[in-house]
Amino acid sequence: MATRAKRSQKPTPTQVRAARRARRQTRRRFLRYGTMTAVGAIALTFIIALFLPSFSFAGGGSFGGFFGASAPDGPGQRIDDQGAVHITPGQSHPSYNSVPATSGWHLGQPLAPAPWGVHSEVLEDEVLIHNLEHGGIGVHYDCPGGCDELVQQLAELVSKAVNGSLKVIMSPYPGMDSTISLTAWTFIDKLDFFDKDRISDFVGSHESSPNAPEPNAR
Repeated sequence: MATRAKRSQKPTPTQVRAARRARRQTRRRFLRYGTMTAVGAIALTFIIALFLPSFSFAGGGSFGGFFGASAPDGPGQRIDDQGAVHITPGQSHPSYNSVPATSGWHLGQPLAPAPWGVHSEVLEDEVLIHNLEHGGIGVHYDCPGGCDELVQQLAELVSKAVNGSLKVIMSPYPGMDSTISLTAWTFIDKLDFFDKDRISDFVGSHESSPNAPEPNAR
């Protein structure tokens, strides 16, 4: 009886052939899906390698600190890093080493950073520096006699950048020694007239740069 039970459990030739077909189909599906995945990964890598260098502010985007990008040395003038110490409102601190400031003592949340985009009111360095700490770009102007056309040109450029998810903030800044100042963490560039290409180059190079302490923060 035991021998007969064992024989009854043995698969039939039809079952063996069906099992073989199932295994072959599984292997074919695995190979097909694996090949498709590998081809897709290679294509994606090729596309990134081909187009990544061209992404900039002028093109509506910047990858900043992603993909292991190296910290830029320019454009603009490099300013010594004064740290990223948080202070309370009204707390005294040493003088900044540039106007506008590009690093140093600043307010923490919720007082800073300020919202990205165009501001018509003057913002304190202690607020703006927190924006730079997050890899943002400052665009500032000083027109004692008025400069409506310049403000409009800058605002259009900044709004386009913000709509493209770039971290850029614009505000008036009295007392500068130039009409326009562009700031990033430890970098500044000064202009006396509107230069779209130069401004775009600065923003595209420094926005979300690894130079900033928190380049991927918003």
